[in-house]
Formats: sequence, C-alpha cells, structure tokens
Amino acid sequence: MCGIVGLFLKDTSLEPELGRLTALMLHEMVGRGPDSAGFAVYDAPLETAKITCLSKTGETDWRALEADLERHLNAGVETAIFEDHAILRTAGNGAEARKRIIETVPDVTVLSVGRAIELFKGVGDPDAVANRFGLEKRAGTHAIAHTRMATESAVVTAGSHPFSTGEDTCLVHNGSLSNHNRLRETLEKHGETFQTENDSEVAAGYLAWRMREGDDLEAAIGHALEDLDGFFTFAIGTRDGFAVVRDPIACKPAVIAETDDWVAMSSEFRAIAKLPGVDHAEIWEPQPAKVYAWERAA
Repeated sequence: MCGIVGLFLKDTSLEPELGRLTALMLHEMVGRGPDSAGFAVYDAPLETAKITCLSKTGETDWRALEADLERHLNAGVETAIFEDHAILRTAGNGAEARKRIIETVPDVTVLSVGRAIELFKGVGDPDAVANRFGLEKRAGTHAIAHTRMATESAVVTAGSHPFSTGEDTCLVHNGSLSNHNRLRETLEKHGETFQTENDSEVAAGYLAWRMREGDDLEAAIGHALEDLDGFFTFAIGTRDGFAVVRDPIACKPAVIAETDDWVAMSSEFRAIAKLPGVDHAEIWEPQPAKVYAWERAA
C-alpha cells in the first residue's frame, strides 16, 4: 500500500503553516502505511550545509562525530540533536561530510545533505513520528512525506522514506522496482553510495546521479522513465522544486490539486481535502509517464 503526500507553496505567507498542513495530509495516509513514516521539509537555502543523520543504536557520540568532521573538513561544525536524529551544520563540503560519516561511523545513517533540506523518519504510528520531530511547528517552502506498510520486508527505519543520496534531492515512492539490484551496481560505478537495500534509495540515487551529470529535474525524471523498470508513483523534492511522476502503466494511485497558493499531491484526495482554498483547486489524476513539475522563482 503505502501513502505519499507532497505540498509545494506558491504563496510565501503560507510558509509558517507548511508543517501543520503537511501533518494534516500525512494523518490521512496513516491507513495506507501504519508501520513507519518520514518527512522532508525544505526551507530557504542557507550558506552552510546541513547533514541530517540517524543513529541506528540511539547511542551515537554526536560530539565525537562533530569533532572528527571538524578535523576532516577543516571547518566548524554545529550539532542540534533531536532524539535519535541530529542535524550537523558546517561551512565545509556537505558531500564530503556525508562520505566521511558513511565510511567511518557504522552506527549512523546519513539521511540527507543540502542547504535547504531536513529529513526525519521513524517506525511506528505516522502521527507519532510527526509529533516526535515537531512537523506541525516547522516552516518552509515545500515538503514531501510518506507512510509505509511493510509488505515485503521488516518494519525498520532503514525501510522508511524519504530517501536522499544527492544534495537537496529526495524521493518518496509507492510501488516496486524490478531492476534495482542491477541499477544499484551501475550507480555505484558512477560514485553513488547506498546505505540500505531499499529499491527507493536506488531510485533516489539514480536521480541524484543524473542531476550531478547535468540534467535538470525534468530531464532526470525523463531518463528515469526509460531506465527504471517497475511500477511507481514518485514525489520528488529538490532545493527549488517539486515533481510528481507515475510509471507508464500508472497502476499506483495519485491525485494532484493546484490553486494560486499551493500545489499538493497524494495517494488519495482525502489528504488534500482539508487544505485552505481546496474548493477552488484544479484537481486531476496525473497521466502515465508524464512529468509534472513546479519550481520556485529565482
């Protein structure tokens, strides 16, 4: 099953409400994925990199990690701890920090790196996960979130979405990929690093690789439609944008609504129904293999 939601704000006056509105949408997807949940929130880009990390053991020595990164990056690092998550901010190279943590700190998963994104995930009731990490109080420009029903694997945080391997790029996925193992090997040869066995992480890595090679978001998704074999609905976030795409068969549900103030998508309309101004929204089902994308003005 699984449920996905995304919200992209056009009206800047709504930005203080982003977390509350996203939490409302996420609540409506609990029935589609009661096992675990996660969300990524984007805000105006900082001058420094933010690295969101998850402790697999709950016993990570964040101060020791902070000190190691300062030596390795030759730059200051500040750490904010949120239960088993931490956000490390640095003027150093975010991608290099991600690489260092993955290589040297086995009890930590790097969830995201970028100047705009923060990403949280956990097992259990999705509303409880949202409450744990204060989703309702978070401001920002756009967000994507996911509720998971673990039909083919264990209920663990490693299987929870969103997934991110590239800077300020993340993805949530409803569906299944059949060629992810072969694609994983190809992407690793191109420098991608994966931390789980989840096929959705491979999809995220594919988009990150294509964009690193020079594609914009729409071009990267276009290549994904050619190279990803399976069935899927993706909601994708980048620093400046938001996109939705379904595979050429489009067997996984999705609906999009748009007003002058926002764009929203979900697996079911009921997640959109409580948004302000929805009575005046244009509402449609995204067509198979068509990319729907929005970007903030420069």
